Amino acid sequence: MPQQSSAAAVKTDGRKRRWHQHKVDRRNELVDGTLEAIRQRGSNVSMEEIAAEIGVSKTVLYRYFVDKNDLTTAVMMRFAQTTLIPNMAAALSSTSDGYALVREIIRVYVDTVAAEPETYRFVMSNNSASRTKAIADSEQIIARMLAVMLRRRMQLNGMDTQGVESWAFMIVGGVQLSTHSWMSNPRITTDELIDYLTMLSWSALCGIVEVGGSLEKFNSQAHPSPTLPA
Repeated sequence: MPQQSSAAAVKTDGRKRRWHQHKVDRRNELVDGTLEAIRQRGSNVSMEEIAAEIGVSKTVLYRYFVDKNDLTTAVMMRFAQTTLIPNMAAALSSTSDGYALVREIIRVYVDTVAAEPETYRFVMSNNSASRTKAIADSEQIIARMLAVMLRRRMQLNGMDTQGVESWAFMIVGGVQLSTHSWMSNPRITTDELIDYLTMLSWSALCGIVEVGGSLEKFNSQAHPSPTLPA
């Protein structure tokens, strides 16, 4: 009897796992369909239009998503998992060095977001806590990847790496916020935005390298105002 009970439990558990995976796969299919609906119909697309574009009833959408905010959060997470984070991981794994690497990392982030303006507006129109958390989670992943890259390169040159996480989060947060402002009101070109962000990030990294990443050395130095151009 105990063996039969154990076998039944394993069988039941297997069914639950398969059903859970089916739900995950189906949810992802619906999110991918939603992304395509946004690209085709714009950021103001309704649940009815999303369902029509996918080829399902609105009831099916509500079977997998509590409401539009839930779907919007899922879209943000899916975009981050399938596009933004893989693109950033590839950029951070580049064999480039110095200025070229810094600009490429920033370019990939800006271009990835700029390539999906309707998706960006769709996501940002949702102010729910879950959407905010999804964005924060993706930023944390990217910042930690950047920190790993910085730490590895600085260690190879015998530098102090204690500040890498603080620097990484500042760079990612600044680039994200600047890109958000630009997407809302693009007063300059994409290349100009990338170059301005690179100017700031590269200048900061040069200063860090000059003191070997050492906070003690930085604080012990004089900090005169920069020489103004003639």
